[in-house]
Amino acid sequence: MLLRFDPFRELDRVADELTRTAASPMPMDAIRRGDRVVVSFDLPGVEPDSIELTVERNVLTVKAERRPDKREGDEVLAAERRFGTITRQLFLGDTLEGSGVSADYDRGVLVLSIPVAQAAKPRRIAVGRGGGEEQAAIDTGATHEGTPAGTTGSAGAGEEPADASWEPVGSRA
Repeated sequence: MLLRFDPFRELDRVADELTRTAASPMPMDAIRRGDRVVVSFDLPGVEPDSIELTVERNVLTVKAERRPDKREGDEVLAAERRFGTITRQLFLGDTLEGSGVSADYDRGVLVLSIPVAQAAKPRRIAVGRGGGEEQAAIDTGATHEGTPAGTTGSAGAGEEPADASWEPVGSRA
């Protein structure tokens, strides 16, 4: 039989609340999997129809309600589990597409899949060889055909006008 009265239980509960670190009532994990971010929330004892997901201005809000399984005529002997509504917000930023969020709930775990924004996806940039030596001379401040950078000369295709002054990087004393 369960003990109905424990004079120290309330003191233990208060001491636990004061000494424990603030744990989230809705713990989560987030990982990047290819071109999506997968976020998993622990929501044990929550019915799927009580979960509400909204996205507004790149803020994803997860709201869920855990209801007690109390029936008429039940006599409560112990009540330590938490019930009620819990809410958690995630700021998606510009790197995630809030409009493409999908959700799945199984065995007390809510899994959200959020696509990475096209602009945030890594992409390869091709480097061209246009300009050849002339481009290298302009970019590095090096000499071109024996003419030091910053001196006057005839401005040909790809060269700076005669009044331009270029100083090679790292040449300041």
